[in-house]
Amino acid sequence: MAHATIYVGFTVPQLLRGASRIFPTHSALVVMRHSVFCYCTVNSTIKSKRKMDHLERTANNFRQEVISQAKVCGITNESETVKRLRLAIANKDFTFKAGQWVDFFIPGVSVVGGFSICSSPGLLEREGVLELAVKHTVHPPAHWIHTECTLDSEVALRVGDLHGYQEGKGNGYKMGTVKLYYSAKNTSELLFKKNILGLMNAFPGKITCHFHVTQQSSQICKELQPHVTEGRISEKDLEKHVSKDTLWYICGPPPMIESISKLLSNIGVPRNCVFFEKWW
Repeated sequence: MAHATIYVGFTVPQLLRGASRIFPTHSALVVMRHSVFCYCTVNSTIKSKRKMDHLERTANNFRQEVISQAKVCGITNESETVKRLRLAIANKDFTFKAGQWVDFFIPGVSVVGGFSICSSPGLLEREGVLELAVKHTVHPPAHWIHTECTLDSEVALRVGDLHGYQEGKGNGYKMGTVKLYYSAKNTSELLFKKNILGLMNAFPGKITCHFHVTQQSSQICKELQPHVTEGRISEKDLEKHVSKDTLWYICGPPPMIESISKLLSNIGVPRNCVFFEKWW
C-alpha cells in the first residue's frame, strides 16, 4: 500500500540526501518552512515550556559510541542567515545514514550542538567529508559557527539517530511520491532550491514542490516562477491531499509547527499520521 507523506517545516536536507528513503511504500507530501536543521520526533502536543538543550532533549535517542574529530574545510553562505559547513572527518570508520544528525562538540563551548547532516553518505564515502547547514541563532553552537568558526577550526562529532532503521524486506514494494510545500520569507531563503528542482527533473511525477514566499520584494526568476506562490501555506493547499494513506511531516519553528498541527487536525488528519521536528 502506498502512503502520502507531508513534511511541514524545514526538511530539505532529509529530502536531498535521502530521496530514495522517502519513497519506500509511501507517497510523500512534504510541507516545509525555512529554518534551522535539527531532528524529527513523532507527533505529540507541543508545550511552550523551558527550552531543553540538545543532549537533554535527545537523551533517549541512540548514539554511536565513538566521537570523531573533524576539521572545517569549507564555509559558505547558503543564504543571509544560513551557513553551510563542510567538515573533513579524520576517522575513516565514521559512517552515517540519511536522516541522521550529529552531536557537535566545540572546544571552549560548554553547550553541545545538534545538527542534521545535509549531505549524502556518498559524499562521505567519496571525499571523507560531510556538510551541515546551520541557521544563525543565539544558541551557543550556532552562534559560534556564524561568528567564530573559520577554516581549519577543529570540532568533534558523534552520530545520533531517532530510532532503529527498518530494513526494506519482503515483496510488494511500491514506490510512492513526495509532494513538498516549502515556505520562506523570500526566494533567497529557499535553501537548496536548485537541488530540489533537480530532484523534480530526476523523478518526474514522483517528487513535486510548491514554494511559498511571504515577503518577496524582488522579481522571481523565470526558473522558479512556475513553482512559487506568494503567501503562506494554507488549509486550501493541504486539504486536497488528505487521505487515509497520507503521512504528514512538519519541520519548522514551534509557532509554525503548532499552527500547521492545528490546521491538519481541523481538516481531519489523524494525529498518528503527523510527525514533526523539535527545535531549540
